Amino acid sequence: MTSNSQRRVVITGLGAISNLGHDVNSTWSGLLEGRSGVGPITAFEQDDRWPSRIAGEVHDWNPADKLDNSEIKKTDRFAQLGLWAAIEAMEHSGLDWEQGDAYRRGVVIGSGVGGIQTIEHFSGVLKEKGPRRLSPFTVPKLMVNAIAGNVSIRFNLRGVNSAPATACATGGHSLAEAYMFIAMNQADFILAGGAEGAVCPVCVSSFSAMKALSTRNDEPMLASRPFDRDRDGFVLAEGAAVLAVEELEHAKARGASILAEIVGFGITGDAVHIAAPDAEGTGAKAAMTAALRHANINTDQVDYINAHGTSTPLGDAAEVHAVKTLFGNHAYNLAMSSTKSCTGHTLGAAGGVESIAVVKAINEGVMPPTINLDNPDDGFDLNFVANTPQEREIKVALNNSFGFGGHNVSLALAKFDG
Repeated sequence: MTSNSQRRVVITGLGAISNLGHDVNSTWSGLLEGRSGVGPITAFEQDDRWPSRIAGEVHDWNPADKLDNSEIKKTDRFAQLGLWAAIEAMEHSGLDWEQGDAYRRGVVIGSGVGGIQTIEHFSGVLKEKGPRRLSPFTVPKLMVNAIAGNVSIRFNLRGVNSAPATACATGGHSLAEAYMFIAMNQADFILAGGAEGAVCPVCVSSFSAMKALSTRNDEPMLASRPFDRDRDGFVLAEGAAVLAVEELEHAKARGASILAEIVGFGITGDAVHIAAPDAEGTGAKAAMTAALRHANINTDQVDYINAHGTSTPLGDAAEVHAVKTLFGNHAYNLAMSSTKSCTGHTLGAAGGVESIAVVKAINEGVMPPTINLDNPDDGFDLNFVANTPQEREIKVALNNSFGFGGHNVSLALAKFDG
């Protein structure tokens, strides 16, 4: 399986931090166990005025275990999470970043909302104490591109440097962008992904005002339930995921372990509503179609889809409709699961977290489950890998990411065949 590009693009390293664990292995184990990382919010106090009081928080984590004090002082929580994941991905890749051409190496790591905790904090400082009390680090901490900048500094990545911000599609866009830069011979190695640290009063209350969040406060571990008829909204979560994306011959020359190949992607826009999805899923279908066309893959070759699957009534229905319309009878042969059932929705990090899940599924021949799927909604009659992992050889998989603004990204990943 190869892509259209003469320069093939592979994945050689993984890094993650989530509410299931502080690295890739613990996060993946949590997914296979069907463990929920959702619980009552501890980051700030709420009372009955808050419709949603649950989230997927990263607990028992000390950034100083990997980050320098200067990095911590100058970064918001979302950037600290992103740096943490990037460090693991770089280490896992085995690249000696202190040697070689730094201008052929880059970073594409974005975020959906960026340094929202910094904005929230210093807005309070400004109101209570005045403009002279703001920190000189305020802007460097709140910038959406803060992760990309700090990661490039830490690892001397002097080439491509970008930070997509396309809401919940950010992680997928980052990987697609990394693919393009490498395929177009603008880089040989890129750290790509997304991070989010948005469990804070402004975000929770804002999403609640949109009626987007689950209000299953008494049963937080059951709140994220994609494709289930009792789903009532997504669960806000935090985390980060970064993948080492590399040109094939460059990876071979240094003896890197090749985990999977990115063989195509599709990017579309709904152009329907700033927040609601296209009810027919036409944009989602078009993104998947474009990814398969780019990769020269037929619909009947797809084994697994890691769904966007946020647990919202409209979003899940649109995605299921798109899959059934595109794949026809083959929709009943492939499998599709949503790992957000375990993690909640990490917004800009989701595409990265779920791409790592796809890579692990390809390598281990097992698909993570959609937990809390007890009663599939009407017409939801596909194999959603309900509640228990399923073993299956996966040669080709799609990872879908859709975001507010009508952003749609579908990534095609394949088992590396040499």
